[in-house]
Amino acid sequence: MTEDSKQTQQKKSSTKKTDQALAKEFAKLLQQDTVKIPQVGDIVRGAVVSTSISEVKIDIDGVLTGVVRGPQLFEEADEYSDLKQGNEVEATVIDEDNEDGEVELSFRDAGERKAWEALRQAYKDKTNIKVKIIEANKGGLMARYKHIAGFLPVSQLAPENYPRVSGGDKGKILEKIRSFVGTTFEIKVITLDEDEGTVIFSEKKAWSEKQKDVIDQYKVGIVVDGTVTAVTNFGIFISFGEDNKMEGLIHISELDWKRIDDPSELYQVGDKLKAEIIALEDSKIFLSAKKLKKNPWEGVDKKYYVGQVVEGEVLKVNPFGLFVKLSEDIHGLAHVSQLGLQRGGKIDDKFKVNETYNFEITSLVPEEHRLGLKFVENQEKIQVDKKEKTSANKDKKTKKEKEQKQEESSEEKQEQDTSKLKAKVASKKSVSKSKSSSAQTKSSSAQTKNSFKATKKTSSEKSTFASSE
Repeated sequence: MTEDSKQTQQKKSSTKKTDQALAKEFAKLLQQDTVKIPQVGDIVRGAVVSTSISEVKIDIDGVLTGVVRGPQLFEEADEYSDLKQGNEVEATVIDEDNEDGEVELSFRDAGERKAWEALRQAYKDKTNIKVKIIEANKGGLMARYKHIAGFLPVSQLAPENYPRVSGGDKGKILEKIRSFVGTTFEIKVITLDEDEGTVIFSEKKAWSEKQKDVIDQYKVGIVVDGTVTAVTNFGIFISFGEDNKMEGLIHISELDWKRIDDPSELYQVGDKLKAEIIALEDSKIFLSAKKLKKNPWEGVDKKYYVGQVVEGEVLKVNPFGLFVKLSEDIHGLAHVSQLGLQRGGKIDDKFKVNETYNFEITSLVPEEHRLGLKFVENQEKIQVDKKEKTSANKDKKTKKEKEQKQEESSEEKQEQDTSKLKAKVASKKSVSKSKSSSAQTKSSSAQTKNSFKATKKTSSEKSTFASSE
């Protein structure tokens, strides 16, 4: 073997060893840093390579190129609305290898996942988030957090945004809340069901949290001066406090002691009134106007009693009975079973609103403001009995007044006789005293006269004695 052949063989052997070593090293490198090919549904992270109106290209781990195109750009999310080269973003794989050999990506799916994660965290921590109002309907507002839609009911609006519509007209309520479309509200997530895709928001909860320190200043029993801001079929809303920022509800049952069918009969928007706070529930403040008025049920058992027959005016006819007014503030209920209806008879055929009938009181519970009534069948007899009773009462009253006058006259005469007797006695005492004084004077005069006679006799005797001597 020549020298050249030896050298050539050594080179081949060396090259083979080198190739084997490189192969082993490459195999090691592959084992240590295996490139994972993304699968559909995976979320990948990469750097923005280029952006345009129609697409965004992303470098994935320096190995693959991803592209986001068309509707998948999802510009609603803040983090995708103004992308620049070098920005780190996340996207979801929707195709492993498109026609250009690139990984097809979507911001929409990745954004949805991130949005749900953020909602879950906000729901768990009870933190506030901001949503955009996209639509209005009769029940409330459709709002969107990033690209997840949720519902904001009318009842969950903050007091300042709650539609105060007289009579609860749904058409007017809808008209008012439509003005919120396109605006941003700060809310709390109060219901979250990812499986059903149900999300419910509350602006009122977020508002009450901010107002907590202010609300804490108010306690049950405090009386406030308020202004009526809305009249509804279930009560009235009033504003009060500093700059009238606080708002509360006076339920229809707390407006007055008497029965009220329509709050607008008592109050109008702008009316001033005093009310007492009776309950505080989170951001809700409930008040009462009737608590500041005299309770007509106090002492009612002194005027009415069980078994008493009274006249009552029918205020309302219901399938279950009649609401009856006995006085301006005392109302009772005559249950349908107490109305003497014949089988198949209709309650509104027998009784009419504003008509007066006689009822017997069957129960009376003043502390519960309950008075039960029973219709009295023989109305004519009651009227006759009532007239006779009235006449008897008049005769009794006249007799009593006459006896009272006679008694007063007798007392007056007795007083006069007493006065005369006293005067007569006084007069007699005076005469007696005068006679006594006169007798004393006469006695004294007689004594003087006798003394004079005795003196004269003694003098005469002395003179006769002297003459005889």
